[in-house]
Amino acid sequence: MMEGKDGGTPPAPSPPSGRNGPGPAERQEAEARGAPRRRGAGRCSRPAPPRRRSASSCRGLALPSRPDRASSGPLTRLLGPTPSAWLSRDITFEHSILGMFSELKFPVPWGHVAAKAWGPSDGHPVLCLHGWLDNANTFDKLIPLLPRDYYYVAMDFSGHGLSSHRPAGSPYHFLDYVSDVRRVAAALQWRRFTLMGHSMGGSVAGMFSFLYPEMVDKLILLENLGFLLAPEDTEAWLKSKRMVIDRLLSLEAKQQTPKARSPEAALQRLLEANRHLTAEGGAILLQRGATETPAGLVYNRDMRVRTQSRESFTVEQCVKLLQKIQDRVLIIVAQDGLLVPHKLHSRNHFVKALREAFESTLKEHIQLVEVPGSHFVHLNEPEVVSGIISNFLTTQNTRARL
Repeated sequence: MMEGKDGGTPPAPSPPSGRNGPGPAERQEAEARGAPRRRGAGRCSRPAPPRRRSASSCRGLALPSRPDRASSGPLTRLLGPTPSAWLSRDITFEHSILGMFSELKFPVPWGHVAAKAWGPSDGHPVLCLHGWLDNANTFDKLIPLLPRDYYYVAMDFSGHGLSSHRPAGSPYHFLDYVSDVRRVAAALQWRRFTLMGHSMGGSVAGMFSFLYPEMVDKLILLENLGFLLAPEDTEAWLKSKRMVIDRLLSLEAKQQTPKARSPEAALQRLLEANRHLTAEGGAILLQRGATETPAGLVYNRDMRVRTQSRESFTVEQCVKLLQKIQDRVLIIVAQDGLLVPHKLHSRNHFVKALREAFESTLKEHIQLVEVPGSHFVHLNEPEVVSGIISNFLTTQNTRARL
């Protein structure tokens, strides 16, 4: 989680393609994805229609391989042979194995925020937010299973996926991610829409809902309760804030060259750092989370993202914030995830108190569902949650006011 600055409504950036015209429990994720590779923002123009591929050409989960690599390694066998150009930054549209999607770019002062979109551009808007160190591909297997008359936009937070890194010397604050959401909504000219967030993305979605309750018609939280709860120990809180500063200065002093890995090693490192990911899920994240170089794959994520400057609340503050949500909330927690309520109650009364606050404050608006699976159940086994989310989206849905 992080914080930042977003005072008021930002001006709408140049339009992307699409419908609307111009267009307590943080996941214990360790190191994983990326290194800087930044390009200029470029204009957010309407791209050409998507290319279609034959079923055979889309058979593999697209992860780049070097031209001089033999296509027989364990990762290649898992993914199938794929062209090294798959992760080229110049690819505007691709036909995924799961359905058609378009690539979008939203200009921002430090570069661009990248996103991908599925569905009819005049469908009900749904903005999808990924977890810490992940990227928009986390929704690749879920969205094709959801109602087709919706317009789903999954964005990469700054410093993640294909989005630009923030300027040199700038830490990543939690509210910076909330600001990213507000900028994208302004670019798309969305006045009211549904938010869906996984893990850290759920906390960003929750904070956005508290700050802009008039803009959110429904809130879907995957493996997240919408908050990061403040440490009970004041010294622990002070230590966490000090570490943010010290880590940032240490990274700047080292100025390390991003490490290049073979596709197999890059995937293996990702899986070692994320025990809840399957090999298939890890490969999907790696498609958007790494760039091919002559030396191998380099993770795209900004190293500074790992400094994690959090925005946390007391239970009392959470209760007051919950009262600002104007519409219905769906919370999905996995039985083997990072937010297992019945396991956390014994050692974390904050979670218990927050659950009780949900039930007492928004008992008519909150739907909390426990499902089998891990922290990445939406990516590993999307069919487990797709029906629940689909029913929530279509029940008493209010059309966005655009």
